[in-house]
Amino acid sequence: MSTDTASRTAADTDTDATASAPSAASAPSSGSRRPRIVGRAPARPAPAAAFHSVTAATAALLGLVAIGAAIHEPVLIPPLAASAALVHCAPTLPLAQPRSVVVGHLLGAAAGYAVAAAAGGSTWAAAVAAGVALALTTLARTPHSPACATAVVIVLQSPAPGRFVPLLFGATVLLVATAFTASRIRRGAPRYPAYWW
Repeated sequence: MSTDTASRTAADTDTDATASAPSAASAPSSGSRRPRIVGRAPARPAPAAAFHSVTAATAALLGLVAIGAAIHEPVLIPPLAASAALVHCAPTLPLAQPRSVVVGHLLGAAAGYAVAAAAGGSTWAAAVAAGVALALTTLARTPHSPACATAVVIVLQSPAPGRFVPLLFGATVLLVATAFTASRIRRGAPRYPAYWW
C-alpha cells in the first residue's frame, strides 16, 4: 500500500471516529438533561399518593393477618403481599385488575396442586408449577405474576386444598375490595378497577 493511500485511510478512520463521537458542544451538560435510561422510569408519586397507597396496602395485609389469627390459619402468604402492592400501587395495570388477581391466584393454585400430585414437592416441581401457572394465566387473559408464586408455595408447602383454596379466594376478594375502597377515599386517586372482568 502506498504512503498516500495509507494517509487517506488514516484520515478516513479519524473522520469516522470524530463523526460517531458526540462533540463537546453537543453533549448534554450534567444539569440540563437526564440520561436516557433514567427518563424511562416511572415518575415518582407525590408524597401524599405514595403514603395513601402504602398505608392502604399495609392495612389490607394487616387485615389478612388478623383474619388468620382469628381462625388460627395462616392467611397472609408472600404472593398476596405482592398482589397487595400491585392493586394499591399500580391500580391501572392489567396485572392488578380483579379478574387477574382472583382468577390468577386460583389458576396458580390449580397448577400447584396438579404439579404436586404428578411430581411431588421438590424445587424442580415448584419451578414447573410456576411455568404452568404462567401458561394458564396467559391463556386465560388473567396476567398476575404473584399467581406463579402461589403455585410454588403450594408445591413446597403442601397446604390442604380444602382449607387453603377458600382462604386464598377470600383473601384475593378482600384485596380487591380494599383497593376499590381506597381508590375512592383519596380525591384524585386513579379509580380501581380499570375493569372488573
